[in-house]
Amino acid sequence: MELVQPDHYPQVITLLASLIIFTAFMMLAQEKLITLINLFGLQGLLLAGTSAMVAQISGNHHLFISAGLTLVLKAIMIPWLLRYLVVRMGLHREVDPVQKPIQILLFGVSLVVFSYYVTLPVVHLSTLATSNMLAVSLAGILLGMLLMISRRQAVTHVVGFMTIENGLFFSAVVSTHGMPMVVELGVAFDVLVASVIFGVFFFHIRDSIDSLDVDQLNRLREENE
Repeated sequence: MELVQPDHYPQVITLLASLIIFTAFMMLAQEKLITLINLFGLQGLLLAGTSAMVAQISGNHHLFISAGLTLVLKAIMIPWLLRYLVVRMGLHREVDPVQKPIQILLFGVSLVVFSYYVTLPVVHLSTLATSNMLAVSLAGILLGMLLMISRRQAVTHVVGFMTIENGLFFSAVVSTHGMPMVVELGVAFDVLVASVIFGVFFFHIRDSIDSLDVDQLNRLREENE
């Protein structure tokens, strides 16, 4: 017995997409690093649910494997690794302050509106029931970039980078009903390796200049030049 009737799939996916954008805005406004990482894990959980739902809609059952990988990597393993690194480096009590938060959030809203405007021609041409979610994926990518631009901590930049990857993954799932399985496994492996490499860099940077503040890294580069 199906938990959701087929006619309700678009509404459920729209709800999941709305929650993904909502978590992106929460990350944009969040200053505590641990809470920011937890929100990223929540976004990964929503992505896993979206993949499973699209797998039922399209009949592409390999997306269930993709949903499982997303759940394990983006909702559990990578957030756990980031939390471990933050606690290990003593950053769990630190905050990454948001400069001009109202302006940042308003700019984020304008990026969402821009995303819907840009993808409108594609939505009209597509026959997929989830094609209107392409704007959500583009908005997620732009909000991840905004998160990286507006913050100073390197940990936040990594979360922003992973958020951009989440937007790309969401786009592949809802606009094409999934990538080939080999590509999905390769992407999942690359994301896991990238998170480990970021962790190694964090420890080296912390040992070198006793800070993960990007502004200090820029000043150090200018001094070396």
